[in-house]
Amino acid sequence: MEERLMARLESAVARLEAISLRGGSVAGSGGDDASATDPSIVAFEDFMGTYFGRVSSAGEKIGGQVLEVTKILEQALNMQKELLIKIKQSQKPDLAGLAEFLKPLNEVILKANSMTEGRRSDFFNHLKAAADSSTALAWIAYTGKDCGMSMPIAHVEESWQMAEFYNNKILVEYKSKDPNHFEWAKALKDLYLPGLRDYVKSHYPLGPVWSATAKAKAAAPSAPAPPPPPPAFLFTSESSSPSSSKPKEGMAAVFQEISSGKPVTSGLRKVTDNMKTKNRADRTGVVGASEKESRTSSPSFSKAGPPKLELQMGRKWVVENQIGRKNLVIDECDAKQSVYIFGCKDSVLQVQGKVNNITIDKCTKMGVVFTDVVAACEIVNCSGVEVQCQGSAPTISVDNTGGCQLYLSKGSLGASITTAKSSEINVLVPGAEPDGDLVEHALPQQFIHTFKDGQFETTPVSHSGG
Repeated sequence: MEERLMARLESAVARLEAISLRGGSVAGSGGDDASATDPSIVAFEDFMGTYFGRVSSAGEKIGGQVLEVTKILEQALNMQKELLIKIKQSQKPDLAGLAEFLKPLNEVILKANSMTEGRRSDFFNHLKAAADSSTALAWIAYTGKDCGMSMPIAHVEESWQMAEFYNNKILVEYKSKDPNHFEWAKALKDLYLPGLRDYVKSHYPLGPVWSATAKAKAAAPSAPAPPPPPPAFLFTSESSSPSSSKPKEGMAAVFQEISSGKPVTSGLRKVTDNMKTKNRADRTGVVGASEKESRTSSPSFSKAGPPKLELQMGRKWVVENQIGRKNLVIDECDAKQSVYIFGCKDSVLQVQGKVNNITIDKCTKMGVVFTDVVAACEIVNCSGVEVQCQGSAPTISVDNTGGCQLYLSKGSLGASITTAKSSEINVLVPGAEPDGDLVEHALPQQFIHTFKDGQFETTPVSHSGG
């Protein structure tokens, strides 16, 4: 407590010195010093000291790219604090003005996204967890129930769900291997849940509160003409055209959709009780806050049919036609229910609880994380899927699938794995030593058949370097 008070005192002194060097010049109404000492700003500094300090400490011990992306995350958090100060001194802008206002935060977070591109790093999961989770900072863009975004608290939670798949990989890999990496991943989750979520809940549950008395800045658009096209920074370096079919990533996607009026978080959310009722003839799936608009304007929905995530007849969870959704969660299930995943692409589903069986059918670049299955996990007609069992699974079958990565926990090492007409099947298991690395095993896809003693004997072709 004493150290925190000293840190806050030093911070206040630094702000006063900065104001003095500027000759007391401040923007807007109320002054930079008054805004910086606002209870919500002081609370933000406390939040960073309490939660980000742990991430930073672990990052310092790890070093390298993990430390680099940790420092970028710190820059993003500091930039958010600066923007919160400016919001208290500024009038609420229009959508184009909001995108320009948020540009500094966007640029910092794009630096984190850029670290996940190109040749895959040994610390890809760390980089991806940090970059994906940073989209939680876009809660600051919420302007009301009609803006197309989830409310701030829900947005923070949904953004973390995007990153949790990669963060869980770190926790599994380093639990017995390196306490610094394990602590970094654990602290990263705490930074958002409960850290940022509770901060937003306490101070901005309905979004940022813009100044009602500040004068409009000279740079703000004054012409009554329709808003101009989004500025170039909203797009990736590969394309500056708003009609590009290439999916945007990170905060670039957030700001692009703010400017275009599309929902920012139009993916499925956690399943609620009203989704389990039988009287749902008017709806086939639950999407974001603006469902009707999403279905007609979003390019990420499958042409095969509308996206679904629903419990049918109380027995079967159906997840269909989800494209580019990294935040799918089923967290209320029981051992008598099954999960059927069909036609999904570039998405991640988490099944939090025990179910009877899981079937993944005709999916591409799909990630599935589950706890326990009573009967089996079946992967059929898929391409490039990753499946992680965190508990137990007696049987796993892979049929007519190309490219499948299985992650087994210690509790699922006794699983019987059956493969047929499949290639590039790799299984990662915990090492023999408590602190050992995950060991990757390539399952044979070629066999030798020899006729001996009146019958054929079949043996797998050995894989060198296995």
